[in-house]
Amino acid sequence: MLEKLERLALRWQKSFTGLFGGHNPSRFPGPGQDFLDHRHFHQGDDLRSVNWRAYMRLERLFLKMFQIEPRVPVWLFLDTSESMACGASAGSGEPKFAYACRLAAMLCYVGLVRLDTIALQPFSASLAPSFKAQGGRHRFAPAMHFLGSLETGGRSDFHAVVRQFISEHPANGLVVVLSDFLDEQGCEAPLQHLADFGNELLLVHVAGPEDRTPPWQGEVELVDAESGGTRRLELDRTAVEYHEAAYDEFGQGLQYLALRNRGRYVPLSTDMPVEEAVFGSLVRSRGLGLR
Repeated sequence: MLEKLERLALRWQKSFTGLFGGHNPSRFPGPGQDFLDHRHFHQGDDLRSVNWRAYMRLERLFLKMFQIEPRVPVWLFLDTSESMACGASAGSGEPKFAYACRLAAMLCYVGLVRLDTIALQPFSASLAPSFKAQGGRHRFAPAMHFLGSLETGGRSDFHAVVRQFISEHPANGLVVVLSDFLDEQGCEAPLQHLADFGNELLLVHVAGPEDRTPPWQGEVELVDAESGGTRRLELDRTAVEYHEAAYDEFGQGLQYLALRNRGRYVPLSTDMPVEEAVFGSLVRSRGLGLR
């Protein structure tokens, strides 16, 4: 699996200034090996970058510009709220949190191989201590140990999390959110706030098979995994169809938010093999690309 992952690279749509040393191209000119464009020579420019062949033909000075390869900070936000402990059905799938951790590990390895700066950021009602890794695949084992130490608990609060993140980390980058996005206060406004500060969003919507289509019939009592609140419902086919329509509308809202900010939205179900999620859904969304 790791050998297959080495053929992939994290992709983003925007151009970030970043630090030199990554392997993803930017539209900003600077020192590099890949030719980008020409521009007119101005007093004070480096004579070593002058295209002398063009000067011999046209008797005009042009400066060669190259494409830089920035090392953009990549934040992997991992939802650790208690709702992520749900998601495993009797027939297939696994808890959403276990699935999201495996995805985070694979994305982390892809970034490390490409010399990206990776930060694993757990969150629920607030930001938990993060783990930062950079410099190559040898940092993957500590990242796996960090992911293995995480546990679910508490409630989601996207508003508090985004406010805290922006105040502590003003530099923008690629933000990958692995979550079920279940927050009673709503998550769209804080995610928009995150994009407004220059971050690019890759929203990975992790859901269990029963999230969209409840398998129960008749009178049921539902218990909120995060708040502990209960609700009695009478479920019939009509009620299930209403729930499916509301769930689809919720997903479409997240997708529209991502696309209007030049980001991406990837819905995943825990009954989908994680390898298919990475090499299928994430590659098709252009969140990942082949090297």
